[in-house]
Amino acid sequence: MKKITLVAGLALILLVPAVSVAKPTPDRADKRAAKSECNMFRGHSGITREAFLTKYNSFKACVQARARDEAKEEQNAHTNAAKECKAQNLHGREYGKCVSETAKAKNHEADQEDQENAENFRNAAKACDAERDLDEAAFAENWGTNENNKNAFGKCVSATARKMHQESETETPPAS
Repeated sequence: MKKITLVAGLALILLVPAVSVAKPTPDRADKRAAKSECNMFRGHSGITREAFLTKYNSFKACVQARARDEAKEEQNAHTNAAKECKAQNLHGREYGKCVSETAKAKNHEADQEDQENAENFRNAAKACDAERDLDEAAFAENWGTNENNKNAFGKCVSATARKMHQESETETPPAS
């Protein structure tokens, strides 16, 4: 009997950390939000669609990646909200209401950031297209990293969007 209890206890100890770090599984709402985000990233012009396909290869790949991100954002929002509310020593209904409202606000912030990233991505695609139009050979040489520099446009869009995101973070003070 002691051996069974010991084995069960050890199995439980090994199982709890595995469950707590499990990757969140996207649900229907995550997939619906991901489709919306992918449409924002893809944009309507040929240039933004070219950049989109360079980044994601297909709409389906985008939806899968963004749905995983949505599920992760939701999990992080809930976890951080629970920590914040616990630090306030709330209990019962007050705790539940605090976690719900705080998580909803954190999800909204993450969605706003996703929209900003999509806009930066589209703007970067347009800027890189304009640069490429000026001198295609110089553009390919400057941005390309593989043997034939065919990845120049994607590299340009990635770097430019990242730079735009960093600039927007330094301009906007963090919300308190």
